[in-house]
Amino acid sequence: MSSRPLIGVSTYMESGARWGVWELDAALLPVGYPRLVQAAGGLAAMLPPDDPAHAAATVARLDGLVIAGGPDVEPVRYGAEPHPRTGPPARDRDAWELALIDAALAAGVPLLGICRGMQLLNVALGGTLVQHLDGHTGPVGEFGSHKVQPVPDTRLASLVPGPDEVPTYHHQAVDRLGRDLVACAHAADGTVEAVELPGPGWVLGVQWHPEMGTDLRVMRGLVAAAAASSVRGG
Repeated sequence: MSSRPLIGVSTYMESGARWGVWELDAALLPVGYPRLVQAAGGLAAMLPPDDPAHAAATVARLDGLVIAGGPDVEPVRYGAEPHPRTGPPARDRDAWELALIDAALAAGVPLLGICRGMQLLNVALGGTLVQHLDGHTGPVGEFGSHKVQPVPDTRLASLVPGPDEVPTYHHQAVDRLGRDLVACAHAADGTVEAVELPGPGWVLGVQWHPEMGTDLRVMRGLVAAAAASSVRGG
């Protein structure tokens, strides 16, 4: 790879974050995300919540986009009432990340959704979510793991061809698939663990957290697609 493609990664926006002597509002991103991008050959750029009207201009500067994990998507986004176990909304982040997804899809910019990012991709394309399920987390605040089975002859299977043990922490999942999305991996209980858009573009969502492990295959897939897209566009 002659140059490292620029990969934007969406972030949290949190009140009262603490470091050193400071307690301030902060745009936060667990360090596993930029480290994974860097290890896979990309340059990482943080994308804190912004005015959705700026999403297309932001995506135009990127070679690839990662929508990171985080809080539950507000159920109103997919026409549902909140479940008692659904967390508080992050409306600014929902609006910004949905706009980023729409812009990336429109521009053909390679896109990877991770956990919440996969769920939001599904919602952006008209799908719905299961608001609570058990058995897909470790103890509170700790990642668990379970096996996922890729679907043969999918983009994901070209990257991860066989069953794999993956880091996981989620209590929501894809219910009705969004427009044109296909399920490309499942857990043993049938939960959709990855989705993709068939076709010439590169759009993939995974329910697990590759940034919490050492497996670079999925991120390398994004970075390679971003590098190829950058060459074609430039």
